[in-house]
Amino acid sequence: QTRSLLGVFEEDAAAISNYINQLFQAMHRIYDAQNELSAATHLTSKLLKEYEKQRFPLGGDDEVMTSTLQQFAKVIDEASTCICFISCHAVLSTQLADAMMFPITQFKERDLKEILTLKEVFQISSNDHDAAITRYGRLSKRRENEKIKAEVTEDVYTSRKKQHQTMMHYFCALNTLQYKKKTAMLEPLLGYMQAQISFFKMGSENLTEQLEEFLTNIGTSVQNVRREMECEVENMQQTIEDLEVASDPLYLPDPDPTKFPVHRNLTRKAGYLNARNKTGLVSSSWERQFYFTQGGNLMSQARGDVAGGLVMDIDNCSVMAVDCEDRRYCFQITSFDGKKSSILQAESKKDYEEWICTINNISKQIYLSENPEEIAARVNQSALEAVTPSPSFQQRHESMRPTVQSRPAARTSSTGSLGSESAALSALSLDSLVAPDTPIQFDIISPVSEDLPGQGKSSGQSGRRTNPFGESGGSKSETEDSILHQLFIVRFLGSMEVKSDESPDVVYETMRQILAARAIHNIFRMTESHLLVTCDCLKLIDPQTQVTRLQFPLPNVVLYATHQENKRLFGFVLRTSGGRVESRQTSVCYIFESNNEGEKICDSVGLAKQIAFHAELDRRASEKQKEIDRVKEKQQKELNKQKQIEKDLEEQSRLIAASSRSNQSSGEGQFVVLSSSQSEDSDLGEDGKKKRESE
Repeated sequence: QTRSLLGVFEEDAAAISNYINQLFQAMHRIYDAQNELSAATHLTSKLLKEYEKQRFPLGGDDEVMTSTLQQFAKVIDEASTCICFISCHAVLSTQLADAMMFPITQFKERDLKEILTLKEVFQISSNDHDAAITRYGRLSKRRENEKIKAEVTEDVYTSRKKQHQTMMHYFCALNTLQYKKKTAMLEPLLGYMQAQISFFKMGSENLTEQLEEFLTNIGTSVQNVRREMECEVENMQQTIEDLEVASDPLYLPDPDPTKFPVHRNLTRKAGYLNARNKTGLVSSSWERQFYFTQGGNLMSQARGDVAGGLVMDIDNCSVMAVDCEDRRYCFQITSFDGKKSSILQAESKKDYEEWICTINNISKQIYLSENPEEIAARVNQSALEAVTPSPSFQQRHESMRPTVQSRPAARTSSTGSLGSESAALSALSLDSLVAPDTPIQFDIISPVSEDLPGQGKSSGQSGRRTNPFGESGGSKSETEDSILHQLFIVRFLGSMEVKSDESPDVVYETMRQILAARAIHNIFRMTESHLLVTCDCLKLIDPQTQVTRLQFPLPNVVLYATHQENKRLFGFVLRTSGGRVESRQTSVCYIFESNNEGEKICDSVGLAKQIAFHAELDRRASEKQKEIDRVKEKQQKELNKQKQIEKDLEEQSRLIAASSRSNQSSGEGQFVVLSSSQSEDSDLGEDGKKKRESE
């Protein structure tokens, strides 16, 4: 609309310039050739009479101006046909040059050329702004260079500010031209008539008091127009200064979100977007156009077009953010039948979020209601409350669910969860599956900075590189001895605390809650990881750095299941100690997306738990056998010790018997030679004998 209105003003300025050039040529003939004065005056009168036939887009209905010029044309005709010229052409030439030619020449050479100059400057600044916006839009998201980004941002700021300033001065000059064109035509004519009056002195039949009064009124009218123009110019200059101060934050391509918050309840929006057009199998180009919504349609209008064209019917459509390799702030709109889609790029993050929210609101046909923004706010608030449970969670859903007498659900085996009964969902209410006031975690938080459920503090692999096949660079990995190593590519969707871990319906309900929350909050980014399944634990490994992000002990994984319809979705429930209440155990459900391998992952986890179960049985049997061997070895040692004691007692008895025989032979007068040890014993006395016997 602004550019269309500007085109009208430019067309009017071109018409004024064309008309002033003709008027200037006519007056110049009066000045150049006195002998052609009559013909030139007649031509001037003719042009004045044709003023009402001119098609000025902004001033064609000025009846006062038309009647005044008609009166001037009549007087000029009478003066040119009835007045006889005298020889004082020098005085007349000087008066005509000062009073007639100077004003119109000044208007032609200064004011009209100023309009043309400002038009060229505005065009140049617009081109510079378009080029700066294009460079800013081409900033790479993956190879982001802060220096280049700062330079491009500064270029956008400078070009946008220059374009805004030039535009405002250009508009001011176009508005002023509407006043100046009146004075530019009336002042030369007034000077011409005054020169004629002073030149012919008195005596002309046509120069009556009525004409003088008419000229006086015209002079007063010109002065009033000039004062009004000066007042209007002053007001416009003040408006320009105020707009420059108020618009300074808007010159940045991505304004501060704290000062300009995102409006999420819009049902109409318009602005410039870059549309991606495929030029080949892998190449594409981007075209900048003006897009706007009209009811349930998305329209676009190129520069220079009279009206916009239909891009897509966005009733019941789907919109989502997408990652483009060469552009930021991109989103994709897909029609309700999925046959047509468009990828668009917004200029800033604020516009990016507002476009997504607006198209979401239009797709729900909220715009057909009487108060669309109020209804959109209420719908978004209701959706937010449905995803984030409140303290009145149970009361809100009592009217939505039939009263069913619950029965104890069978506990799911740790080796599998896919074979549980499908009727368990009817026995479990929503409150028994999801804990009230439970926040949803949409991204992986490293255990280095926060202790996560199921992440033991003894896991030293959280901050070092880990080979998914158990071959770490430094110390020996704790999973090297595992006989099962299976690796899957997964994307983390979210996790939340649950109240039950006895039915796979817990996993299904958690999937529904997390996917609904992602859609409502416009969260589309997912963290890709490698899921390593071993007999000891489940590990999430960074595919780039091979650093373990999360580690889940396998015995704590009590439930796992794949979505019944979408086999790409799977999840598991991890039972941990502590949580929001330190004295009880809590259960957290983790949801992932894979490449159509959900059932394989569940089978792998089941196999790992079976292997771990049999390994635990073997370990217990081995420990029991070792304990039996230790008991047997201890009994054998006790038996050997007893035999040694008996042998020592027998030897001691033999020595005592030998000693008795030697004492008897000494009493009969026989001599016995004592050994050195026996001599020592005899020297030591009774104490020595006891010590010897004990030894």
